Amino acid sequence: MPYSEAQAPTSAGEQERRDGTKPGNRFLGRVVACSGSRATIAAVAEKGETSLTELWSVGRLISISVGTNRVVALVCSMQTAAEEWSEETNNTVRIEVELMGEVFIGPDGREDFSAGISRYPYLGAIAHRIRASDLSRIYDSKQADSCVIGKLTQDESLDATIHVPSMLAKHFAIVGTTGVGKSTAVTLLLNKAIAADPKLRVLILDPHNEFAAAFPESAVVIETDTLDLPFWLFRLEEFAEVIFRGRPPVAEELDILRDVIPDAKKAFKGGESGLMRRQTEKSSITADTPVPYRIADLLAMIDERIGRLEGRTDKPHLRSLKVKIVSAINDPRYHFMFSSNTITDTIQDTIAKIFRIPGEGKPIATFELAGIPSEVVNSVASVLCRMAFEIGLWSNGGIHMLVVCEEAHRYVPADPSLGFLPTRQAIARIAKEGRKYGVSLGIITQRPGELDPTILSQCSTVFAMRLANDRDQEIIRSAISNSSISTTSFISSIGNGEAIAFGEAVAVPMRMRFSRVEEARLPRAHGIIDKVDEDAPPVVDLRSIVSRMRAMNGPDISGFQQSYLAAQSAPVASDGEIEDEAADAAFSDPGGFPKPALESYRPDMLPRTTEPVNPQLDRFNQIREQILSGQAERDAARTLQPPAPPERGFTGAATEPHRPGSLRESLLKRPLGSIIRK
Repeated sequence: MPYSEAQAPTSAGEQERRDGTKPGNRFLGRVVACSGSRATIAAVAEKGETSLTELWSVGRLISISVGTNRVVALVCSMQTAAEEWSEETNNTVRIEVELMGEVFIGPDGREDFSAGISRYPYLGAIAHRIRASDLSRIYDSKQADSCVIGKLTQDESLDATIHVPSMLAKHFAIVGTTGVGKSTAVTLLLNKAIAADPKLRVLILDPHNEFAAAFPESAVVIETDTLDLPFWLFRLEEFAEVIFRGRPPVAEELDILRDVIPDAKKAFKGGESGLMRRQTEKSSITADTPVPYRIADLLAMIDERIGRLEGRTDKPHLRSLKVKIVSAINDPRYHFMFSSNTITDTIQDTIAKIFRIPGEGKPIATFELAGIPSEVVNSVASVLCRMAFEIGLWSNGGIHMLVVCEEAHRYVPADPSLGFLPTRQAIARIAKEGRKYGVSLGIITQRPGELDPTILSQCSTVFAMRLANDRDQEIIRSAISNSSISTTSFISSIGNGEAIAFGEAVAVPMRMRFSRVEEARLPRAHGIIDKVDEDAPPVVDLRSIVSRMRAMNGPDISGFQQSYLAAQSAPVASDGEIEDEAADAAFSDPGGFPKPALESYRPDMLPRTTEPVNPQLDRFNQIREQILSGQAERDAARTLQPPAPPERGFTGAATEPHRPGSLRESLLKRPLGSIIRK
C-alpha cells in the first residue's frame, strides 16, 4: 500500500481501504496495545479470505506509521480472537510484534534507519506491509566494503550483506545441527573474506577432510603423508600429551622431561664457539623454547641417568619414560613428528608451508586431522593455534591470521575437566586478545551447548542455522540482545541453507538464505551421499584398507631403536666420540627420503661419562679368569689320556662320566690360602 494512503483522513481512508477493487489495501491492522518493546495489532480478515494473511506470518517485518516516522516491528506470534476460523464471516486476528527500530527523516532530508525508537506507536496507529526500500535501509550495513552472502528470506529480491572486516575483527561463529549447510556457509564466507582482505591467511582445522574439495585453486592440503611438524616445536605439555598417548602424565616422568629437554637443546648447539655457547647458556632455553634437538640426545641423557649409582628411586621412572619415547618413535602414525626431516632446524619452512607465508597465490591451508591419531589431535591443534597467534603477534600487522575450528566443541568443551588445557588456552587467547594483533577465530559447531561459553561470547557475529536441541537454542538466545530475542523463536524450523545472522557484521538481526555454491566447490567428504554408479560393481582394495588400518602406508621407521642401539654399542674413539657411521645410521630413514646433512656428534654435544672404577671387582674378575683357564687346561690334558675302563660299583652300574666343574666347584677344591695370596 502506498504510504500516502495511510496518511489520508480516517473516514476517506477507511472507505478507500474497503473498496473491493483494491484488494492490496484491505488487510490493514491497528495497534491495540503497546509496551516498551512489544505491541499488539488487531486486524480483520474479511469473509475468511487468506490471500493477504501472509503479511502477519511469524518472522516477517511490518511497518507501523507514527507521524512522519515508520516503526519497524517483527511478527513473533499470532492468533484469532475467537480461536477458530470462519469461512463466511470476518475473522479478527491478534498479532504480537517486537519493536526493532524506526525509519526516520534526517536533517538532510534523507530517510535512514535507527535501532532506537524516538516515538512509540499510539493506540489506533496503522500497521501495514513494509516497503522494499525500508527493508534495504534496515539491512544496509552502511559500510563501503560490505559484501553479499545471500538473499533475505522475507524478500528474495533484496541482498543479505555483511561487513567482512567487522566479522573478522571480533571473530564469528556458525552453529547448526548436522546437514543444514554449515560447511557450505563456511566456504562462502571464506571466499568473501579472502576477496576482501589480501593480507588474510586462513588455517582450517579440518577433522573430516572435507574442505580440500571446496578450495581447489586457493588452498593447499596438508595431510599426514606430506606433513612435517617437528616434535621440538611442541611445548612440554604438548609433547607429554603425545608421549603418554592422551593419558595424564606421570609427575616424576614429566619432571625428568623438564630437566633433560633443555640439555638436549643445548647439546644440539654444541658446534658454537665458546663465546656463543656462554651466551646460549645465559639465555633462557627451557623445555618450551622452539629450539631443535635430537631424540638420540634425549635418550642418551636418560641412559646416563639410569647408569648413575645414585638416584635409584628414579630409575623405574627413567626406564618407563624411555620405553614410552621409543614406542612413540617406532609408531608409524607419528611419522609426521619424528621423521628424518624433523631433526634439522626447519621452523621457517614449516611456518611458510602451514601458515602460507608468503602464500604463492594460495592463502588457505586445510589441515586434515582425520589421519592423525586421536590421542594427539589436541596437542597438534594446540601447536597450530599457539603458533598462529604468535605469528600475528610478531608480524607487526604484516599478516592477518584466521583460524577456523571445525567441530570446535572437541577442543574447547564446556566442561573444564574435559579436553586438553593447552588447546583451550591457545584458542581462548586468540578469542580474547587476537583482534589486537590481527588474529581472528572462526568457530563452527553443531553443539553450542557443549562449547565453552567464554569462547562463544567472544564471537561478535553469529550465524545461527537450524538447531533442534533445546539447550543449544537457549545458548543462542542468551547471546542475542533482548530487543531481538524473538528472532530465534523459530530457529528450530528454518530450512537448510537458512540462517539468522546477528552481531557486529550486520545492522540488525536478519533471517537470510546463503547463496548457493557451485557443485564442484562444495565441501565433500567420502560419505554415503556420494553419487555411485549403479552399473559398475563396487571395487574395494582390502589390502590398502588393511595397510591404512595398520598405519603402514608411510615410510617404515621401526628400525630407529635398533639403529640407536647400534650407535650406542659402536666403538668409542679416544676422545669419546661415537663413530660417524653409527651416528648417521641412528637417523637414517629407510623410507627412501633423502637424508639431510647432519652434523656429526662431538663430546660436548652428547654427554658421556666414564665407567665407574671398582678395584675389588677387577681383582675378582682376574681371579675368576685364572681359575677358569687352569680348569680348562686340566680338562684338555684329561681328554688326551686314553679312556679308563668303567668302574663297577656295588650295584654293577657304570659311574657317570666326568663333567667340567663350575666356578663354584673349582673354588671349593682349591685351598683358601692360595686364593688369598693371589
